[in-house]
Order: sequence, then C-alpha cells, then structure tokens
Amino acid sequence: MNHDDTPSRLRLERALDRLGFAFRGMTARSDEIQCACHWGSEEELARLKVPDVVLAPGLLGRAWATPDWNDHGAVLRRILPQFARALVGGLVEPVSGMAEVGRSFARGHWRQWPARQGAAVWEFLRAWWAHTLAEPDPAVPAYEVLALCAEASGALGPWLAAWEAADHPAADQWDAWDDEDALRAELTAWLLRHAAVRLAAYGAPEELLHRIRLIGLTGPARWEDPHWPDHRY
Repeated sequence: MNHDDTPSRLRLERALDRLGFAFRGMTARSDEIQCACHWGSEEELARLKVPDVVLAPGLLGRAWATPDWNDHGAVLRRILPQFARALVGGLVEPVSGMAEVGRSFARGHWRQWPARQGAAVWEFLRAWWAHTLAEPDPAVPAYEVLALCAEASGALGPWLAAWEAADHPAADQWDAWDDEDALRAELTAWLLRHAAVRLAAYGAPEELLHRIRLIGLTGPARWEDPHWPDHRY
C-alpha cells in the first residue's frame, strides 16, 4: 500500500477537507484590532478580515498564538483550514510545545460553535491522533499531539483510550520498553503543569491536589513529605 493511501492518512485528508468546507469564507471580525507596534502591520491584520486568502507563516503563527483577540474564536475559524494543514505537516513550532496550540483551540471555545463546525474540529483532532498512532515516524511526536488534543478538548481520557484501542504496530512502539521512561516523563510533566490548576478550579479536595504534586517529587523529598500516605510526623 502506498504510504499516502493508508486508512489513517485517508481519514486525516478527509478531515482536513472537511475543515476547509466548514470554515470556508470565515473572517476575523471587521472591528478586530491589534497593536501595530508589537503585533504586526495594519495590512497584515486586514488579511485576517478577508476570507480564504493564504497567510504568510509568520502571520499565521501570530494569529493563533496571540492571546488577547477581542474574538479569538473568529480568528481561529478564519485560519483553521490552513492552520490544521500546517500542524499536520510539522510546520508549527510553539515555544512551549503543542500544548500551547491546544490552549489556543480552547480559547476559541470551539465546542460552542455551530454543530457542523464543532464536529469538523472534533474529527480533525481524532483523525490526526489516529494517524499519529499509526505512523512509525510522524511529523509531530505522539506525546505532543496528545498534549494538544488534551488541552483543546479539556480531557485526557478519550485520547488515552484511543491509544489503548489502536491495533497497529506503530501504536505499540509508543508503549515499548525503550520509550516507557520518556512517555512517563511527558505525562507526568503534563499533569504537573495543568491538572492541579484545572482540578482546583472545580473544587477538588486538597488531598488530591497534594497527590498530584507528589508525582513531581522523587526520593526522600517524596516519602518525607507530610502528605505522603502513611507519613509519620
């Protein structure tokens, strides 16, 4: 089978095409503003208000990464067809990793968009994750795509479940013994960066928050911590 004709690749291409149809004609709001001194020129901003025009890589990068749009969702809808293809091609390199991209998706509140648009985003994320698990050498490492999907959707479990269910040799390589320590380190880092803040916002018990904190400790610092189970004062 041709490498480009695998089922996971064909599914991903369909998902990308679906994004193109769902977000065709989208623009940033006509009254959207940005600081010309720090963000970019008025001409660049104006391009976000014109539908379906290909954006230069630098402008595309500033569009998704800028956190203070008046309507982040409108900007995200404007760039999504081009942005998604850049992501899949490994052409997006966030300073702090792909979780940063996931947070951009979350800021756009895409799950509240009209059903056709929200479904297109869901299928893109799922298809990209499935393709990543099926690829021996994906353009974006699996742990980075996992972080993006988890941040974008606000959940980790569905993506881990899809990983567990993946029946493909390439998916198994991410569970291989040689990668176990790296995988554990990435998942631990994700939990330490994000889980406590999210759980605290939902009123999680203090003891649970301490259990998450303990994941980041090693050796005596962990078992001598007063919140370690069966700790003796």
